[in-house]
Formats: sequence, C-alpha cells, structure tokens
Amino acid sequence: MIATASRNSTPANQRVTRRITRSSVSTSCVASEGSMSSSVGPEEMSSSSSSPYFHPPTPQQVLDDSSQQSPSYSQDSNSPEQHTFESMESSEGGTPSRYSPSGRSDVDNPSLGLYSAQGSYPYSLRKRRPCCTKDEDLCFPIAAATADETPQPTMKKFKLECLSPGEARKDFSIDDEIKVENAHTVEVMDDEDQEDYINTLPDELLLKVFSFLPDKSLLACSSVCYRFNQISNSHEVWKELYLSLYDYRIPLFHPSHAKFEFREQNRWRDCNPWKESHRQLHHGVHVMKEPRQNFRAINYRCFDQIEQAQTFLEENEYREKLIFLHSGVHEPIDTILINTDVQIIGASDSRDITSSVILEGSRNTALTFTDGSANAYFGFITVRFRADPQCRQQQQQAQIAQQVPQMNHFYSILVTEKDAMPYIERCDITSKVGNGAAVCVKKGAAPKFKYCTVLDCENVGIYITDNATGHYEHCEIARNTLAGVWVKNHANPYFRKCTIHSGKDVGVFTFEHGQGYFEKCNIHSNRISGIEVKNSANPVVVRCEVHHGYTGGIYVHERGRGQFMENRIYANAYAGIWITSHSDPTIRKNEIFTGQQGGVYIFGEGRGLIEQNNIYGNALAGIQIRSQSDPIVRANKIHDGLHGGIYVHEKGKGLIEENEVYGNTLAGIWVTTGSSPILRKNRIHSGKQVGVYFYDQGHGLLEENDIFNHLYSGVQIRTGSNPKITRNKIWGGQNGGVLVYNGGKGCLEDNEIFDNAMAGVWIKTDSEPTLRRNKIYDGRDGGVCIFNRGKGLLEDNEIFRNAQAGVLISTESNPILRRNRVFDGKSAGIEITNGATATLEENQLFRNKYGGEESLTSSRFPAYHIRLNH
Repeated sequence: MIATASRNSTPANQRVTRRITRSSVSTSCVASEGSMSSSVGPEEMSSSSSSPYFHPPTPQQVLDDSSQQSPSYSQDSNSPEQHTFESMESSEGGTPSRYSPSGRSDVDNPSLGLYSAQGSYPYSLRKRRPCCTKDEDLCFPIAAATADETPQPTMKKFKLECLSPGEARKDFSIDDEIKVENAHTVEVMDDEDQEDYINTLPDELLLKVFSFLPDKSLLACSSVCYRFNQISNSHEVWKELYLSLYDYRIPLFHPSHAKFEFREQNRWRDCNPWKESHRQLHHGVHVMKEPRQNFRAINYRCFDQIEQAQTFLEENEYREKLIFLHSGVHEPIDTILINTDVQIIGASDSRDITSSVILEGSRNTALTFTDGSANAYFGFITVRFRADPQCRQQQQQAQIAQQVPQMNHFYSILVTEKDAMPYIERCDITSKVGNGAAVCVKKGAAPKFKYCTVLDCENVGIYITDNATGHYEHCEIARNTLAGVWVKNHANPYFRKCTIHSGKDVGVFTFEHGQGYFEKCNIHSNRISGIEVKNSANPVVVRCEVHHGYTGGIYVHERGRGQFMENRIYANAYAGIWITSHSDPTIRKNEIFTGQQGGVYIFGEGRGLIEQNNIYGNALAGIQIRSQSDPIVRANKIHDGLHGGIYVHEKGKGLIEENEVYGNTLAGIWVTTGSSPILRKNRIHSGKQVGVYFYDQGHGLLEENDIFNHLYSGVQIRTGSNPKITRNKIWGGQNGGVLVYNGGKGCLEDNEIFDNAMAGVWIKTDSEPTLRRNKIYDGRDGGVCIFNRGKGLLEDNEIFRNAQAGVLISTESNPILRRNRVFDGKSAGIEITNGATATLEENQLFRNKYGGEESLTSSRFPAYHIRLNH
C-alpha cells in the first residue's frame, strides 16, 4: 500500500513530502527557539551562538527535553553525530574538566566560550509518540487554536481521531499522513512551490564555503542537518583550518598535560583526527617573529615574544598554559624564566620541526627552569647559546676591574632548585661559550630529558651537581670539547639508552661523590676514557656498551668506586677497565674483549671486585695486577687472549679464585717480581704455553686448582720464586706437570700430578723445591726427574705407574728422598746416574719393572746415606 501511494502522489505532493521531512528534523530547534525567546534576557542572548539560524537551548530546557525523550531513541543510525568539544572524560559521562585550574569545571569557566558546555550544540531526533485511546490525550491541529491558547508551538505530532490503536492502524495510509502534515505545512509556508536552493548546491561548493568558516561556525553548521553535518566534519575542511593555525603536517595528539605525540591519521581512533587535535590544542597561544591574525579560530592569540605569551597566560587563569613557538630564530633580551607549569612546543610545517624553531641566547642563559616548573613542558625546539663578543668583552673588563677570579657561567638550559622538574623533549641543545655548559642541573632539580641532543659544545655537555637528579632517556651527547656528562657533589641522575660519543675528552665523568645510574647507554669513540670515576664517586653502570675509546674504556682512580654490571666493553685503545690509587669498584658480569691492550688493569694499590666477567681476545693480559694492588678476582672466564690470562707483577697481590682461564697465547697466570697472590679453585687449561708461571721472585699460594692440557708445563717455577702449591690437580700436559728450574724453589704438597707427556715433576739447574705428600702417577715419561745440579726434598710422596723411572737423579744433582713409596713403575724405581748423589731414607720401592733396587751406574754416594726398606 505504501508503494502504491508513492506512485499516485503528485509532484506537488512530492515536494510537500520532502518539506515535511525537513520540518520534522528541525522541530526541536523551532521549539527551543520559541522557549528561549520568552525566557532569555538580552544579556544572555548576546552571549549565545553567532549563527542566525540556531539558538542553543538552555540547560533547563535540555533537561526537560531529555526527560521526555525515549532512552532507546536518543540517536539512531540516520541522525548526525554530536559535535561538542569537551574533554575526553566528558565523553564517558563525566563532567568536563579538561584544563580547569583549582578543580573548577569548564561549565564554571566563563572564558572557554566555544568549547565549554555553554558552547556545545546538541542535536537529536524525537521519537514519534503513539496514538492514545483517551479523549483527554488527543492532540488537535495548531490551526484550531488561538494565539492566546497556544503561546508557543506545541511539540506533539498530529494524529487521527480513532476509537482504538488497532482501528487507527487499519484506517491510516500515506495519503492521510500527507494530508494532515500538509495542513501544518500550509500554516508555515506561504508558497508550497518555493525551491530549496541550499540542498541543490553541489558538495564541492559547500566545501569551498565551509573552508572559510571559523571553528565555531563549523560546529554550528554540523547541527543544522545531516548534509551539513557530513560536510562540516570532513577531513578537508578541518585539515585546512588546522594547517592555518598550527603549521603541523601531522595531527598532534595531546591527551593530557605535558603529553604530545605526532600521530599519523590511521593511528587515531577518532573519525576526524584534525578536528580532534584542534579540540585538544585550541587553548594554546602562538609566538611568531611576525605575528599574524587568524579569523578561523575564536580563541586565537598571537605574540612576538615568549614573555608576552607567558604574561597573557598568567592573567587568564582559566586558559591552558600552552604556547606554540613557530618557525624562526627567537632571541630573548634576557633569560626566559619558567616558574609555572607552562607548556612550550615548537610549531613548523617542516619535517624537522626542532631545527626550524630556534631559541638563542647571547647575553645570559637562554632558558631557566626554577621553582614552580614541576609540570612544565618544553619540546621540539633548538636551544643554543652564542656569546655576544661585545658583551663578553664588557664582562671581562668588569671582572678585571673588580678583581673577580671566577668568570660567570652561561648555559643554554639551566634547571635549578628542588621543585624544578620540567619535561624537556626532542630538543637540540648546544653552547658556544667556554665558561659554562649546554645544560646545567643543580640544587636538587629533577628534570626529564627525552630524545634530546647535546652536540658540539665548547665546554661540558650536561653538568649535574649539588644533589640534583633527573631522567635522561634516548639522548645523544656528542662532539663536546670537555666531558659529555659531568656528575659531581652527590648528584644522582638516571641515564637510559643514551648515546655518548665522539667527545674530545671523557664521555661520562663522575667525581667528588657524584653518583648516577647509567643503563643501556652506548658510550664510544671518546678521546679519553668512556667513563671516568674519581674522588669517591660511586656510579652504577648497567648493560651499557663502552667501546672504541681512544684510550681506555672505564677509568676508576683516586679512591673511586662504582658498580659496573653486565656491560660490553670492547675495542678500546688501552685497557677496557683501569683501576688505580686505592679505588675499589665492583666489576661484575661484563664482557671485556678485543681491547688493543689488556682487559682489566689494576695498579697503584687498586682494589675492587672483579667477578663473573667474560674477558677474552685482548692484545695483552686479560687481567693485570701490579704495584701492590689487591683485588678480588672471582668466577671469571679469561680466555683466548693474545697474551696471558692473568698477569700479577711488581708486588701485586689479590685473591684469584674460581676462575676459568683457558686458551690464552702465553701463560694462563703469570706471577712475577715479588708478587704474592692467592690462586684458589681455578680451572686453568688448554693454554698455548704454561698453565701457571712463577718467575723473578714470584710467590703466592696455588691451592685446589685444576690445571690441565697445556702445551708447556702445567706449572713452572724459576729464578728465586717460592710459591706454595697445594691440593692441585696438574694433569694432561703435553710437556711436564711441574717444572722447577734456574734457582726456583717452592713447596708442593698434597697435589695430584698425572697423565703428563713428560716427567710429572722436573727439577733442574740449581733449583731446590720441596715435594711432600704428592701423588705422581701415570706419567708418559718418568715420575720425578732431577738433573743439572738439581736439589730439593722429596718426602712422603707416592710415585707409581709411570712409563720411565719413578725417580731419575742425574748430572751432579743431590736431592733428599725420605719416606717415599715408589711402585708399579715400568722401569726402575729410583735411578741415579751421571755423577749424581742423593740421600735416600726410609723409602719403599716395590713392583717396579726392573726391581726395587736403584741403578747405580757411575754414581758416587756414601753407604750411610741409604736406608732402604724392601
């Protein structure tokens, strides 16, 4: 029936039907306009919307209308979406309170205007009421009432007189509805044939018209009708308005105070990111070199100096403290002082916003954050200090006249006082003055720097002192004349994922009780060491890379301390880590490798804990201990070095325990020149020369070590060295087990020496060791070989299952053998030859291949020197 009625309707009726549809859409607007005309005074009307076609309802009317509206029909799929610029919290049902100081909401804020609750534009369709069965509920046409009886247009729809809802549905048709609605349309319209020119305009023309409208008018247009809503909320319209205000080519996401992020359009949840970004940023004021007016934003304010913008924001307490600093070089007359929670962000249409917006100081520190800047924000700006030559000359003359020895210090950014905690993001900072630093943080300040660069400064890059702290993340600090980072006087900053490189001095310098936590930083290519610690400084360096330094990697001296854990320290010109002059750091779980000199170098009475590190591939010794240094070297892997593993010399000491030392080109451990370390429970193996080498008065204790599979002897003792070697296993050598020669001494007790390619113990050339309670067995040559004037005492040893003589004494040697058990040999038990002599007392010789008796070929010895028990 509906389709038939549509085919039979006349052209006039078609126009009437279209007119009725538009009339029903604007019914609520007409009703609201009528009610406001009787209740709103002139003052209130003057502050309402500027659109001549729309008057927003009062809050009471909105409440009354909403109470009559069906909850399930507040907005259907065909109705235009609501367009009100309120906070993101208000969209979830809360009271809008986006940038309201002192806990006030936007409703109480008279200065917000366009984007507060007073400036919102609600729009919804009313659900048609069903027909009622009671006579008193029946509605009558407006034409039947007089002006006195109907002071304002009624909100009720027309309906037919009927006995019941069922009969109404039976008798009702499209033609009846057209006739009834047509009666109302005739009341409103004088001419039914009037053309609708607005709706006949093409979209392109409406887009062009809307592109000239300010933001407030666009919001008003979005509430007129569905077509206006779609066009006024198009991306093209809002993008053009956005670019004319902020210059950004990508929408800036600003969800809350001091949080900014450039997001591509596909990453926004909102259907129109340009409009949403404008809603978040519209409270900001603008600073330009040449201020311009912009009539497309109601709240637009523009200044030529940052100080003027700050003053304006301080006078308007309801306005968000947000300043857009546009492209150009901004030169303040004096220091820009920030003592509020103001937000300053660079604005440019360039891809590199930071390099296009420059803040340059020449007479004083460019930018200072002090008390009150706890929540301040500063981002996407280049900050630099270039000293004015004339100003510098005047200061020097004044200092000479006043006889002031210390020059004034200038900084690009100064953060001072305890409550100074600004957030500084994506800034390029530099300083071209010799007496100062690019960034100075002091007096308990705690800023947060993120994604900043500090480059090419003529002095220090970042200077942190006087109990200051702060977070410094993802920053690049490079090519500075002095240290990249200075930390002193109990300062304790936190550096994370920063790159500190190519400095002409130290990378990170902590001194005078400075501290700091450095995590995952990349420190490389600095002229001196990557990290320097002195004067009781105590930093923590974790999971950093310290490499390719032109001298050393980490330098700890003058009672420096510090904890260096899980770092990679490599390819430095000198030692990976230097420890000297009573310093006592902790070096734990690092990789120290491929240094052009040593791995860890401890000298000048240095101390420290060197624990669980992997030290390999260095040009010199993996660990070097000298000049009375006394570290603890524990549980490290020291291997594949181009020199020795551990080198202790010049009266060096130290506790060296539970390490694995292997695969080094020279000796696994060297002990020389008066040194006396304690070597305990180490695994020393697979070396290309000696396992443990004592020479030139090398002493110490070698206890409970496992020494095996070396190309030369497992242990060598020479030239006056006198170590104590006890409870070790010395085996599997491709040469001898223990070699004592050239005047060497030593005390070997309770060791197991077995399975060596040559003699288990060699004693020769005027050496005189003591062997006591050792087990020397399964040698592929003799057990103990003493020749070339060898001496010594062999007491209570067990010597068995060796391929040659258990004890061979030759060529003018003269040892003492007492209470030894020599048995199961594959040759003679004791063989004395070539003019050798010996003192043999209470030895037991049995089950040897050539009997338990000695072979006395060409030997001379007194009979009372022999007491044999067979």
